[in-house]
Amino acid sequence: MAPKQAWNADIERFDYRPPGAYGLDLEVFPMSDLRQRGPEGEVHRTHRYAFHMLVLVTRGSCTQVVDFEPVPCAPGSLLAIRPGQAHNFGLAEDWEGWVMLLRPEFLLAAGSAPASDLRLVVGLERFPVHLALADGEARTVADAIAQMRTDAAADAPAQDLHALLRYQLYALLTRLAIAHHQRSQRGDHREPANHRAMRRFERFRQLLEQRFAEWHQVADYAGPLGCTEKSLARATSAAAGTSAKAFIAARICLEAKRLLLHTGVPVARIAERLGFDEATNFSKFFRRETGCTPAEFRRQQVV
Repeated sequence: MAPKQAWNADIERFDYRPPGAYGLDLEVFPMSDLRQRGPEGEVHRTHRYAFHMLVLVTRGSCTQVVDFEPVPCAPGSLLAIRPGQAHNFGLAEDWEGWVMLLRPEFLLAAGSAPASDLRLVVGLERFPVHLALADGEARTVADAIAQMRTDAAADAPAQDLHALLRYQLYALLTRLAIAHHQRSQRGDHREPANHRAMRRFERFRQLLEQRFAEWHQVADYAGPLGCTEKSLARATSAAAGTSAKAFIAARICLEAKRLLLHTGVPVARIAERLGFDEATNFSKFFRRETGCTPAEFRRQQVV
C-alpha cells in the first residue's frame, strides 16, 4: 500500500489517448511498451481509466491491485479492468504480457446490436477481474491478441479495421466467457435477460456511472429511463442478479472505498462528494454496506 503521505487529492484519471496519429478505438501493445510511454515510475501509480483494459500475463509474475484488492498474477493470468476501477500494475518489473485498451462504445457497432452482442457487452461488465487460463487457453488468447495488434497496423480504412477488430474482439470475449463458465462452481443456470431488459440495464448502468453521487434512489433513474421502478428492478435482477437498489448502493460504496483508500480526502468531504447531506448519514450507510465505519476502513487499509 502507498504510504499515507503519498496520497493525492483524487485518483488520477487516464483517458483513451493513443500516441501519435493512431485513430482506432482499440489498441494493443506489450507491457514493455507501456513502461516506456510515461515518466519513470508512472506505471506503478494507481489510476482509474475511462476505458476497458484487458491484461494478459505471458511471462513472469506480479501482484496487481484492483479496487484495493491484491491480485497475484502468473503466466496465463488475465485481468479485465472496467472503466472507473482503481488499478495499479504493482511494483514488479520482471514480467511481460499483452495490454488491450478499448473505448466502451467500441463494443457495439453504430446502430442496433443483436442480443448476442449485447450479452457480451454486459458480460464484460460482469466479467471476473482475474481469470486464470490453462496453458493451451493462454497461448490461444495470446495469439488472438497478437493478431489483433498486427491487424490494427494494417494499411486499410479505419472503418474496415474497426469492423475487423470488433469481430475479433467478440470472438475473444466469447472464448473467455466459455473459459469462465467452465470454471464456475456456482451452478448458476439463470436464463440470460431478454434483449429489451438487457438494453434497459445497460442504459441504467451508464446513467448510474454519471449520477451515482447525486441520485441514490431507484425512482431517480426510472423516470429518465422512461420505465417504472418495477421494470427497472426486473431488468437489473435479470442482468446483474441483484436488485436495482442494491446495485446503486454497491456503486456508491465502491466509490467511497476508492476515495478512502487511494486519496487523503477527509471523510466529511467524501460524504459531501457522494451526495450525503450529513457525514453521519454517510457513515451509517457505509457501516451497513461494509460492517465498519469509513474511518475504520481507512485505518485497516493503511496499516
